[in-house]
Amino acid sequence: MSETTLPAPLIEIPPTQAELPYDDGVPMESARHKAQMDLLIDALIPWLSHREDGFVGGNMFVYYSLAQVRNKDFKGPDFFVVLGVPKGERKSWVVWEEGKAPDVVIELLSESTATADKNEKKLIYQNQMRVPEYFWYDPFNPDDWAGFSIQQRVYQPLVTNDRNQLVSESLGLALQRWQGNYKGIEATWLRWATLDGELLPTPEE
Repeated sequence: MSETTLPAPLIEIPPTQAELPYDDGVPMESARHKAQMDLLIDALIPWLSHREDGFVGGNMFVYYSLAQVRNKDFKGPDFFVVLGVPKGERKSWVVWEEGKAPDVVIELLSESTATADKNEKKLIYQNQMRVPEYFWYDPFNPDDWAGFSIQQRVYQPLVTNDRNQLVSESLGLALQRWQGNYKGIEATWLRWATLDGELLPTPEE
């Protein structure tokens, strides 16, 4: 009796960072949005330099599922930071390659993105990526800012502390609003600070 050879099961190999698109060619909403993203990233670079691990990025794709890759249905957050990962450059953040999703995500609101950022994207960060902390901020309407922390798999709103900060437990840092001039723009900016209220300086500062 001859043996029947069964065909090997088809295994879908996830694409690598090098194989995935990393730029959609869409610029930030405005010069202020771009400057706000840079301010959040630039202030964390010196802070991360004291650690052996960590990555900070912005306006770059985050891939969390093969379905998302097939559907091309999701672009990257305006700002994110990941701890517990090797340092180094990435073209995009690929969760299955890196082994984890971002620890903190911040979206910068605009008229065209606010509804999605507060609803669809928030649910993606909560349910699919399971990002521990999510914040949003409108650079042109500083009163529209909020933070959320996952508790029992659901985002719960964060309450500002007595310094009017929203605290990131993941980083041990806080977000606070700061009135000043950055890159020639006088505005109210969202900045990283210590829990004592000391702003994290940018490399220029």
